[in-house]
Amino acid sequence: MKTNKELLYKGIKYLASSLPLIFLGPSIVYSSFNNQDHPLYVYILVIGLIMMIGAILLISVGVKVLIKAFFN
Repeated sequence: MKTNKELLYKGIKYLASSLPLIFLGPSIVYSSFNNQDHPLYVYILVIGLIMMIGAILLISVGVKVLIKAFFN
């Protein structure tokens, strides 16, 4: 069983790792929509969407771990 301090650090680590994805995902999607005539448009759009979904998942896991650290 992990201590609350270890769970707190783990939750903060998840939230910190989601921070770059929060900014990179939407900017990549925006740039792919600006370059719709480019042949790699679809691939860049998919990469941006995967980054945004990854950010959402990391945030939800991080908040879940933080709640477990605070209330267990």
